[in-house]
Amino acid sequence: MIYPWHLYLMALLYVIAGIMHFIKPKIYTRIMPRYLPKHLLLVHISGIVEVVVGVGLLYTPTKNLAIYTLIAMLIVFLLVHFYMLSSKKAAAGIPRYILLLRIPLQFALMYWAYYYLQF
Repeated sequence: MIYPWHLYLMALLYVIAGIMHFIKPKIYTRIMPRYLPKHLLLVHISGIVEVVVGVGLLYTPTKNLAIYTLIAMLIVFLLVHFYMLSSKKAAAGIPRYILLLRIPLQFALMYWAYYYLQF
């Protein structure tokens, strides 16, 4: 099936984001909440999930499962965003206004994914 170009864009963004978990893992491990164990393992798992979801968006039999998985993943990632707002150290040098903007961005990304359930 031919999907709208922006679904292919979304798939590409998640595949690239997932690959970045392996190329630059320190970026992700330093923003992991301290209460979570095995940061590097969690970064690698989330990278794999992002790549699988990105590829899954491209195939009709897996598209809806990939969308639901993506939305669940974005909900879980909200924990990281809220954690980063908890202190200067947790913010990892990222300005507070950017951290605040990331929260509505997560909901926009969830809506963007949900939108494709109709195709």
